[in-house]
Amino acid sequence: MFSKLRKRIEGAWQSPEPPPPAGRQRNLFEAAATYVAACAENDQERSAEAARWVSPEALCFGVNELACRAVAALAREHDETPQHMARKLLNLPVA
Repeated sequence: MFSKLRKRIEGAWQSPEPPPPAGRQRNLFEAAATYVAACAENDQERSAEAARWVSPEALCFGVNELACRAVAALAREHDETPQHMARKLLNLPVA
């Protein structure tokens, strides 16, 4: 999974970064949210664009933070532990 993410980020990073909208800089969490949503929708063009907004390290941090928050929120909703929910989302046997 992470090798796929790294490959997409590296491929997108080689393209020149588009300028941010007038008066604002790109936020790593905005980039991560856009990137993950685009990947979930299989929109390679939009995910590549989002990957160019910030450095690969920043995007990786943002994706990690988004994953942690999403797992925690889902675990609360389903009254389960974050570990159980993460394993369930990845179709792994519950430890």
